Amino acid sequence: MTAAPDAGSSPDPEGGRLAENVMHFARILRKGGIPVGPGRIADALEALQLGCITSRADFYCTLRACFVSRHDQQPFFDQAFDAFWRAPKMREQLLSLLLAQISRLQGPSERRAGSRRLAEALFDEQDLPQGQPAQELELDASFSASLDEILRHKDFEQMSSEEQAEAKAALARMRLLREPRPTRRFRASSSGAELDLRRTLRQQLRAGGQLIGFPRKERRMRLPPLVFLCDISGSMSGYTRMLLHFIHALANDGDRISVFLFGTRLTNITRDLQRRDVDEALDRVSKSVVDWSGGTRIGHALHEFNFRWSRRVLAQGAHVVLITDGLDREDAAYVADEMRRLKRAATRLIWLNPLLRYAGFEARASGIRAMLPHVDEFRAAHNLASLEDLAETLFKPDMGAHDPRRWLRQSPAA
Repeated sequence: MTAAPDAGSSPDPEGGRLAENVMHFARILRKGGIPVGPGRIADALEALQLGCITSRADFYCTLRACFVSRHDQQPFFDQAFDAFWRAPKMREQLLSLLLAQISRLQGPSERRAGSRRLAEALFDEQDLPQGQPAQELELDASFSASLDEILRHKDFEQMSSEEQAEAKAALARMRLLREPRPTRRFRASSSGAELDLRRTLRQQLRAGGQLIGFPRKERRMRLPPLVFLCDISGSMSGYTRMLLHFIHALANDGDRISVFLFGTRLTNITRDLQRRDVDEALDRVSKSVVDWSGGTRIGHALHEFNFRWSRRVLAQGAHVVLITDGLDREDAAYVADEMRRLKRAATRLIWLNPLLRYAGFEARASGIRAMLPHVDEFRAAHNLASLEDLAETLFKPDMGAHDPRRWLRQSPAA
């Protein structure tokens, strides 16, 4: 590892080893899941040799502009940059710190999950202490469930880069059990239950007034519309990135699916997700969204959706899936009014909240308590098992364990 250039220093702090260090750093990013190819490395080296890098901030911004192309790559890039471009003597201390963090298995932590991915990218197996592999093997052997079962119940934020790749592949194979619903329109059917009087009269007129038969009709069947409203604030960005893989699989499997992202503003990404390739689709989404990992304005986003998009996408029995943790500093009464308006326009409103992964979750936040009375179902969305359950029962009313009134009764107002 090496130190990043400070203010007033030369662009090449290692005396000619800048290219080697940049290539090593690019390999670490590639191992961590950021697609850094030779072209981007060449662009970075060319930019660094221009002689305008005068501070660590300039050096950071140059590498970020060359290597980062999507919002979801930003957190890992920041961690890798801080860990790699520092004093060389810090390598042993950093390795021991990362291994200590990896060994902890209690409680979710975004920083600990990111450190695990960073450790896998920074250090090869031969860098690990001799006793560490045996300890890991002994720990894994203590589980009675299979590896697939462990992955199904593992929190998205606690997955390594390899586990995230397996989870994304599993999400791409998921399918919704969507049952077609009858519409107001009819179609001709020989086994229909209703008599088609119009066709009967037309046939009678063509036959000169003689009654030939009794045509029948049945109602047309169509899949109900499905609308996703996904929170991309800082506390939700990690989960939303995984859920977008699940939503992409649904959007390419059926029609009448609309997807919106919101942080400080509302963005319609329905067309961007229609790309068959998930990486290409998410790359287009990243370019369309400008407020990723920012603040949260749930009430403002719902207001814009209700008055701009509601009549366009909420029709013929539409279901709405709201994905957010409900942590918002806006006026709770304003959020409640917009939730009430959204509930009137939707057939069913389902709220997916990753905070339900905690066994002791209580609806104490004012935003959560303002939203719960207007929700039909309140579900968790933090691992593969929760999404599999959602895919199987999304269009089947389940007011038992997912009844939002249960949390309102259990949690007194803050």
